[in-house]
Amino acid sequence: MSEPIGEGTRAVHTPGVREFDQRPIGLPVYRTASFAFGSAQEYADLLNGRTDGFSYARISNPTSTAFADAVAHLERAEAGVPFSSGSAATSAILFSTLSAGDHVVCAAGVYGGTWALLSNVLTRFGVDTTFVDATDTGAVRAALTDRTKLVWVETIANPTLAVPDLPAVAEAAHAAGAILAVDSTFASPAVCRPLAYGVDLVMHSATKFMGGHGDVTGGVVVGSAAAVAPVARIHGELGGQLSPDDAFLLHRGLLTLPLRVARQSQTALALAEALAKHPNVERVIYPGLPSHPQHERATALFEPGRYGGIVTVDPRGGRAAGMAFCDALRLGQNASSLGGAHTIVSHAASSTHRQLDDAALALAGIAPATVRISVGLEDADDLIADCARALDETAVP
Repeated sequence: MSEPIGEGTRAVHTPGVREFDQRPIGLPVYRTASFAFGSAQEYADLLNGRTDGFSYARISNPTSTAFADAVAHLERAEAGVPFSSGSAATSAILFSTLSAGDHVVCAAGVYGGTWALLSNVLTRFGVDTTFVDATDTGAVRAALTDRTKLVWVETIANPTLAVPDLPAVAEAAHAAGAILAVDSTFASPAVCRPLAYGVDLVMHSATKFMGGHGDVTGGVVVGSAAAVAPVARIHGELGGQLSPDDAFLLHRGLLTLPLRVARQSQTALALAEALAKHPNVERVIYPGLPSHPQHERATALFEPGRYGGIVTVDPRGGRAAGMAFCDALRLGQNASSLGGAHTIVSHAASSTHRQLDDAALALAGIAPATVRISVGLEDADDLIADCARALDETAVP
């Protein structure tokens, strides 16, 4: 074709990016919805899986794929799939694994959104779930049936911080012919790598510790190439692709993930120890405390000295006391999400687990007063002082 003359044509068909040999240090952002092919046959071959590459951003994008590959690298996994949120990632695992008539065994102490998916959505499609205490491997084993296709637990439960015996649960699930999927959001790869303990699929809400700054949402699923393949196939059909701009921010967050989580773990332990001594506190839960029911298990499964950045506390006085404590904090802010630079608090029964009725809350181990504290990067002494003051001001006579 001769050189186009029309200004409209010249504006649309600019030269584009020049080829170069140097490797960029930062992750490039491919902000494009589609990719052009040299021929119709090349296009068809890629869409039918005969060649690798990119065609449409709803299916895959180089920046988003690079983020998923980076998480897989941190988790020592073979493959990863990026998603627009943790819930999208969870949905992909569920819909790629389950069919009508199948059964799920799930931890009773699980994120409210996951509980709602299993209890309110999948039931409409003929999938039923048994919720059990996942820290009791015997209870998990007893709940398994010949219809069980999936066991779902959390590395560190939201918000009770319970820690299941991952190797034992994996063995029980596999003996029953089920796969084990683990939501490892509260841990991140900086605390625990579940694949090393026999887990099949690991899901993260990357919005949390991976992003680390409260300015982006995303999710990711990693595992062996064989385990991830069904998730990857349904990924494009469900439409929950991670945008390239969000993938860039999440990838950047990974660079400082170990540093931030180590600091947050150190501060969280100091805060948990201080809260445990306060007279207006009924219960403090933190895996790093010797009083935690699974402290020894967490110590064996987790990276040395890292127990995560979440502390759960029950102020004395029930639901009203828990909400009042949240309101009285000056550094801790009432907000969704967790794992960022700012300390964030949530009254569990009225926010993150609002979908659960009283019976389900009790089964999950969530008290009316339970408050989840996501420890940020503030100084430990300041957070301890803020929490102590708030507890003093809201003490029930």
